[in-house]
Amino acid sequence: MEISPNADPPVCKIIDYQKFLYHQKKKQKEIKAKTAKVILKEIRFGPNTDEHDYNFKLKHAQKFLTDGAKVKAFVFFKGRSILFKEKGEILLLRFAQDLEDYGKVDQLPKLEGKRMTVFISPRTTKKK
Repeated sequence: MEISPNADPPVCKIIDYQKFLYHQKKKQKEIKAKTAKVILKEIRFGPNTDEHDYNFKLKHAQKFLTDGAKVKAFVFFKGRSILFKEKGEILLLRFAQDLEDYGKVDQLPKLEGKRMTVFISPRTTKKK
């Protein structure tokens, strides 16, 4: 195994290659385990979502954001309800505004096919 190829003369060491590979895999696994995993929670609305249902889903979103998960809220337009695009956009903007204390908007409402989505990330709290 070549340790320092740029040195004069190059430095080499005789080792068990399988053992070397084993330790390398072990280090990679430890690094992977330490990385933070991003959790994405989805919340689905209809264009004519009622006030009680909206508040219920808003409380769930607040809990998800305080737990540190990202929230993807979307309005699903079914059949002819695609005519109410403005209603869906207003609903998502209101949702984002209500969650302003808990998270920040990554992407404003965007229509993709029959879905209008908005992404909200949790606010980072400074550790003391």
